[in-house]
Amino acid sequence: MSRIGRKEILMPKETKATINKSNILIKGPKGELSYKISQCIHVEQLENKIILTKKNNNKKTQALHGLSRSIVNNMLIGVSNGFEKKLIINGVGYRSQIENKKLVLYLGYSHPVYIEPPENIVITVENNINISVRGIDKGIVGQMAARIRAIRPPEPYKGKGIKYINEKILRKVGKSGK
Repeated sequence: MSRIGRKEILMPKETKATINKSNILIKGPKGELSYKISQCIHVEQLENKIILTKKNNNKKTQALHGLSRSIVNNMLIGVSNGFEKKLIINGVGYRSQIENKKLVLYLGYSHPVYIEPPENIVITVENNINISVRGIDKGIVGQMAARIRAIRPPEPYKGKGIKYINEKILRKVGKSGK
């Protein structure tokens, strides 16, 4: 039973939604996103609200109801405000920079690591250690930040690596000598 799916979605004033059967297209000041909603979910727009209702009550429909509502809500937030994930690099000699729209990471490997972002993602670097990933699609922004973090995840002994700005690293005690 989805409680999230029952909540109606309020549209910001600067956004417009176009519903065509099971396709929904949302346009805003930052761009536009589209999503194909399952046939078992009915979508309707009333003035500045979008309402998703279930056509039947089987298990699959109940699972898709809340998911579809969350995706449409994230699309509205993305085209009006956008999403941002921030990462920080810890470690002596670890740094990053932007070259030709590619992120270049120097993380203690024998070679620099190059990451090319998708066309709708913007990566910025501040002070060589703060990385910011911005875009309108929440899933792609999160996936890109996870890809960057996976190159050198933080290790538990010294905390070296790439971590999210608000992430807490559980530190372990190292070996103790006799």
